[in-house]
Amino acid sequence: MTLPDDHPFIAAVKPLVDAMGGDMVAPEAARGDDVVLAWEGRDVVAVRLPHLSDSLDHILAELERRHGVPLSELQRKEKQSVVRILEARGAFSVRHGVETVASALGVSRFTVYNYLNREAAAKGE
Repeated sequence: MTLPDDHPFIAAVKPLVDAMGGDMVAPEAARGDDVVLAWEGRDVVAVRLPHLSDSLDHILAELERRHGVPLSELQRKEKQSVVRILEARGAFSVRHGVETVASALGVSRFTVYNYLNREAAAKGE
C-alpha cells in the first residue's frame, strides 16, 4: 500500500519527518521500531526514524542548505553558531559527533571543543 498524497495528517507531519531525516511508510509496512500515527482512530502513516549517525548527517546537510555554502566556507562566528545549534540538537552525544562536525566545518576537533567550551563559559557553566 502506498501513502495517500492528499491526506491532511500526512501533509501536516511531513515537514517534521523530513526535518528529522525520517521516512514515512504505510502502517502495514511498519517495523517494530517505527512509530505508527493515527488520525481519527485509524492508522494513517508509520514514521521510520533515522539512526542517530544518519540524523547528524541530515542536520549538517540541512544547515549547509540554509547557509547556501559548504559549512567549511563559513566565517568563524557562523561556525560557532552552527556548533551551538548542533549542541542544542544533541549532535555531540552521537559517537564521533565531534569528529563529524569538525570535518564538515573544516576545523580540528580541538577547535570544536573550544567553541563548545566558549559557549559553556558564556552560560556560566
